[in-house]
Amino acid sequence: MDTKYVIRISEELQISTSQVRNTIALLEGGASVPFISRYRKEVTGSLDETFVTSIRDRLEQLRSLDKRRESVLDSIEEQGMLTDDLKKKIMEAETMAVLEDLYLPYKPKRKTRASIARSKGLEPLAKIIMSQPPLVPDEKAKEYISEEHGILTTEEALAGARDIMAEWINEHSYARSVIRKLSFREGMMSSRVIRGKEAVGQNYRSYFDVQEAVMRVPSHRYLAMIRGEHEGFLRIGIEPPEDKALEILERIFVKQDNACGEQVRMAVDDSYKRLLQPSMETEVRAAAKEKADEYAIRVFVENLRQLLLAPPLGQKNVLAIDPGFRSGCKLVCLDRQGKLLHNETIYPHPPESKVKEAAKKMLSLVGAYKIEAIAIGNGTAGRETERFIRSLRFSSGIIAIMVNESGASVYSASKVAREEFPDYDVTVRGAVSIGRRLMDPLAELVKIDPKSIGVGQYQHDLNQTALQESLEDTVISCVNQVGVEVNTASRQLLSYVSGVGPTLAKNIWDFIQENGAFRSREEFKKVPRYGEKAFEQSAGFLRIHDAKSPLDRSAVHPESYHIVYQMAANTGCDIDSLIKDKEVRKRISLDEYVTETVGMPTLTDIMKELARPGRDPREKYDFFEFAKGVEKVEDLEIGMTLPGIVTNITAFGAFVDIGVHQDGLVHISEMADRFVRDPNEVVKLNQKVDVRVLTVDIPRKRISLSMKAAKHEM
Repeated sequence: MDTKYVIRISEELQISTSQVRNTIALLEGGASVPFISRYRKEVTGSLDETFVTSIRDRLEQLRSLDKRRESVLDSIEEQGMLTDDLKKKIMEAETMAVLEDLYLPYKPKRKTRASIARSKGLEPLAKIIMSQPPLVPDEKAKEYISEEHGILTTEEALAGARDIMAEWINEHSYARSVIRKLSFREGMMSSRVIRGKEAVGQNYRSYFDVQEAVMRVPSHRYLAMIRGEHEGFLRIGIEPPEDKALEILERIFVKQDNACGEQVRMAVDDSYKRLLQPSMETEVRAAAKEKADEYAIRVFVENLRQLLLAPPLGQKNVLAIDPGFRSGCKLVCLDRQGKLLHNETIYPHPPESKVKEAAKKMLSLVGAYKIEAIAIGNGTAGRETERFIRSLRFSSGIIAIMVNESGASVYSASKVAREEFPDYDVTVRGAVSIGRRLMDPLAELVKIDPKSIGVGQYQHDLNQTALQESLEDTVISCVNQVGVEVNTASRQLLSYVSGVGPTLAKNIWDFIQENGAFRSREEFKKVPRYGEKAFEQSAGFLRIHDAKSPLDRSAVHPESYHIVYQMAANTGCDIDSLIKDKEVRKRISLDEYVTETVGMPTLTDIMKELARPGRDPREKYDFFEFAKGVEKVEDLEIGMTLPGIVTNITAFGAFVDIGVHQDGLVHISEMADRFVRDPNEVVKLNQKVDVRVLTVDIPRKRISLSMKAAKHEM
């Protein structure tokens, strides 16, 4: 382990070097982020997942920088141009930008104006002029006129020399550093509509004539401009103040007020406009894009986390409906484990004869399958189907709930769905997904690519690798935070458990199909390829609901079972009594169980788990209903106050479903009677809110809402 990495990360994250060193050692030993943060608190000083992930990612960045550093050194050394001073600068470079600046003069180049001038023998002239002696450049240039090289005039010779000097100026590391800082600090970003595209680019009309400081452009605005540029409607430019940039460069390179100095000044002007400014624009654009991506990915990740950790209804017999008009509503009946028992199509919309037939069928199925809850997809015909369901007279206790069906169609056409339901079509699979996500959103949504769930912003414009890695981390974090009931989990859910992965998940699932349910965690070791390391990493996150030992139902790791056994022995009771009797647990003094490897963090976690074994950290399900009589955009009136549910959170506000098949936008300026910097300060995904209708634009399908005059839950 490189000590310099430990020190650097420690300083950046403001944590101790021992915390960083120990965390890196665990990561390099194959430990997962959830395992480290949950079961190795003594080793890391109780670092949470955010810190552990930051250490992991920063370590990778630093190693990538060093790998590039080695490549640069090798390249320059092969050219025979590596000096001690240059090597020292390269070794001290702390960012990729600084490293690339140092390498630029030695980087293999394609044919350039400077390389052409060098081939004509003009480099000696460029060196003389660059030193700015008191001589007449034209006179000196006469010595370089050569028919053989195609230099027929002194001006051609001087032009070639200036091309070489321009390249030197562009490759000067200090000059690039200064202009880079100026570009970031005072650069202006402009967006202009491409002539002739005004009429067809109306979606981007807000960006037809925009100029704003680079540092102040919000991420969502920059991503929107980039999309407009990619689609051929906008042209984006980034420039620092040119006069100031040239003044800085002239101070660096123009040393004499003479004829040679004037030639250098001309080279500076050319270098900046032709080479340096475009290069800096590319860098600034890339940095701005990276910053915008980081923010958008954070928003996406937070939305996904909230969606995955949404309250589950729990194990109920569910009738799920994927609504539709002409093709009818696909209906499925699921048992409490989500197993498909029955499916068919009903037509609950006019004519009246079909409505009556659908009602009769619904009442029959609800009774036959002992239905406890009805899940209705919120897509096309969702509100109309909900109205039909609520018109039926079911026995008491049956609840009807609208379910966000985003991604259900993606799942229904996926390989996962085909494997799970090979004998059913996409409509049946989609309805099953709607029903299961009501019962347990996390268990069902892990089967869908997070990018298809509909909670991101400009997701196709983001760095796809960074986005995928962040979303993957989030899914893993949520799955392990909740824990997984091993005997009923899907292969997809199992694959996200710490230390498992797709191959072992399949082995676990196959083992259950062949041998029946696990009765204890110790039986996991019978699964092919389930070794000691996998057991260490995963066992604490896998639950066995009906296990003989109550500890196998909990988040207590098997490596700590002996502690609980000792606690039970010391208090004169068995494990069940220790869990059920709060007074018995009060008699336990945790200090007695502290050892060199087990400290108070682990002991405290054990006591919390004994109080509520296998507890679900998610909140309880909160029922919700849309306003009656408001089912389409045309039903909305300005000033109307309606209940809604937050479906997506962006940098500029939140989208709210008010039951009219078109989400409305609560702009960040309308979220509270105070300044709001981040919408996540005010709302969460799936939160129930009251909103007031501000504007309705039916042709553009846009609804503006406000929460200022409406009370909302936190």
